[in-house]
Amino acid sequence: MKKTISIFVLSLFTSFAFAQAGHIMQGVGSFNMSMGGAATAQPLDISGALQWNPASISVFNDKILSFDLGLFFSSPNLYSSLPAGMLGVGAPGVSGVTEDARGISPMPAFAMVWGKEDSKHTYGLSVFGISGFGVTFPEEANNPFSPTFNPTANSNPIGYPQQAGGFGHLESNYMLLQVGFTWAYELSDKFSIGFEPTINYSALEVDPNPIASPSPTLGYPNSDNATAIGFGGQFGVFYNSGSGFKLGMSYKTEQSFSDFDFKGNYLDGSTAPNTKFKMNFPAILSVGMGYSTDKYDFALDYRTVNYENTAGFAEKGWTSTASVAGFGWKNMDIISVGLQLKMIDKMPLRFGYTYSSNPIQSELAMYSVEATAIIQNAFQVGFGYEINDNFTLNGLFHHGASAGKTSGPMLSPLMSSASNPYGAIPGSEVSYDMKTDLIMFGLSYTFSK
Repeated sequence: MKKTISIFVLSLFTSFAFAQAGHIMQGVGSFNMSMGGAATAQPLDISGALQWNPASISVFNDKILSFDLGLFFSSPNLYSSLPAGMLGVGAPGVSGVTEDARGISPMPAFAMVWGKEDSKHTYGLSVFGISGFGVTFPEEANNPFSPTFNPTANSNPIGYPQQAGGFGHLESNYMLLQVGFTWAYELSDKFSIGFEPTINYSALEVDPNPIASPSPTLGYPNSDNATAIGFGGQFGVFYNSGSGFKLGMSYKTEQSFSDFDFKGNYLDGSTAPNTKFKMNFPAILSVGMGYSTDKYDFALDYRTVNYENTAGFAEKGWTSTASVAGFGWKNMDIISVGLQLKMIDKMPLRFGYTYSSNPIQSELAMYSVEATAIIQNAFQVGFGYEINDNFTLNGLFHHGASAGKTSGPMLSPLMSSASNPYGAIPGSEVSYDMKTDLIMFGLSYTFSK
């Protein structure tokens, strides 16, 4: 029975594919998500504090446990077009859109804090899914190999079979599970410091796998589900004036991973050579401020995500064997704002907003068609309900959308040259947009003293 429960819990924490800001979750748990992810200087719940500033858990003087579970739905769309003449002399241009067919993904979060009123030390444990992406785009049925092919109807060329120059069925699954062990120490009644070593587990599956070198006759292979282990840490400082005003800053180091080791097969079923790929999690600098009264709590965070110096994201372009070297993402800026209103006894209401800049460069947009989870504007509304002195129920609804399409030219390694390093196909375009919705509930338990 214990083994069955352990397998279920592990499956739950490793089955989701979610991202909001780049491939980074904007927040963790229903409370923190409802505040737009802002928590660096406003530790209102233990999940947000553990995720964004380990020093801030010093405000908790009880033993508290929190568990959240949400249902996440994303609806990315993939568009592409080729100019007239690309499919043959006199052939018309083709264009089309493919809708994602993924469905709903679970989102869990677990956190625990140990604090005492008469102690300067506070400890925490967190198990969070902090990153993920995934798409399922079916192969384009209206393609040049179809006996009923109609180039004037909806026909998405990036979804053509590989034999016709497309990718065929496009599918990806990526997740990152992070376990953190946190210690905070009160230097005074106003200042605290915190430290959190982290252990990470990630899994990635891509079909077809552009990271692998293609066969001249069989194209790119699919891949199995490759895994990697990573390590890193987070440091933070927290200032609480005692009169409502708070400041905080934290730095999460780059999480360094072992290589993904992909095994896969070509379209005819033959075995492809193993492919290794290193993809770390970027360093994140967060600064924040908070202000609290007996009627409301306000939180504002700014984060910068260092993709430009992160393995797997810094590299770009084609390798000498026509595989993709990396995503080529720029650094990202994130602004999170949250407001909690406490006018209703035992039932606070929460509102959050998150803005994220787009790290994908237009000339490299095609490299990210299997990681299209870029949400620029996210809106959240949530509530809490104090059932009794021990139990609190939290709820959240989230809606996010990309600000228009991320677009750029279609790329081919066969067309790359010194003057055209990425192999842009003249007159072509590939683009994608996305909307997300999330419903989440969480239960927090404060142990009796």
